[in-house]
Amino acid sequence: MESSFLTAVFLPFALFIIMLGMGLGLTVKDFTRILVKPKAVIIGLIAQLIIVPVVGFLLAIFFPVSPELAVGVVILAACPGGPTSNLVTYLVKGDVALSITLTAISSLVTVFTIPPVVNLAMQQFMAESISLQLPFLKTVIQIAVITLIPVSLGMLIHHYAPTLAATIEKKVKWLSLFFLGLIIVGLLLKERANVSSFFLQVGGVTLALNVLTMVLGYSLSVLTGLNGESAKAITVEVGIQNGTLAILIASAPTFLNNPNMAIPAAVYSLLMFVTSGIFAVLIQQQRVKMSS
Repeated sequence: MESSFLTAVFLPFALFIIMLGMGLGLTVKDFTRILVKPKAVIIGLIAQLIIVPVVGFLLAIFFPVSPELAVGVVILAACPGGPTSNLVTYLVKGDVALSITLTAISSLVTVFTIPPVVNLAMQQFMAESISLQLPFLKTVIQIAVITLIPVSLGMLIHHYAPTLAATIEKKVKWLSLFFLGLIIVGLLLKERANVSSFFLQVGGVTLALNVLTMVLGYSLSVLTGLNGESAKAITVEVGIQNGTLAILIASAPTFLNNPNMAIPAAVYSLLMFVTSGIFAVLIQQQRVKMSS
């Protein structure tokens, strides 16, 4: 895969819109919810910020993938949940407020955790290419600009024009899915001759990352005694990463400028819709059984 207008211009713009849409549904209370409902938030953050990157590292080591693709898997695992996880949580009738809170806080924290995690992956899998490392301060600033600024802008609109924010949010939520789909289709069309090869190379490891983290998220929630709504929210939030951000970090010229590292995120972003759909069906079937 080569850098293009898609990764250099459209991708940052799309991520800006996606994060703006997330901000339209946030308030300061969403960031302080950890003080009101600490248990679920803390468990979700531990799973998101510690367990998922560790699982990503282990899978990248276990599966026979190239060094570039291994780093791509870790980049994906280091990213926070995204707006898609909030939407899926809503569809499975999970705790949407918890999902949004986890997305918001993890998006803040991963601004600082992504650079060292990715640099560690570079050292682990590409020892001869240390020059590609992400400079910590520069990367923190860049990620903050493309994530925190649009989120903050969305929150300001929500605060001063809540009716307008609510109206726009509904449209932007679906628009964000459209943008994500467009990015994935664009990347795969550009490399259509290699699509089957991409799935053969990283289909197994990305599916394992998606399913295993969902299982671990749900298991941790149940073992710690969280209610069903919270468990569903954490399952989805931990199992669905912000693929758009991962693609940007891997392929954008201002970051690693290595589009091959974006392949796992592109394939993952397709697979997560399938697994999310299966999860939604299973939840619906369980709901029917309980009501009958």
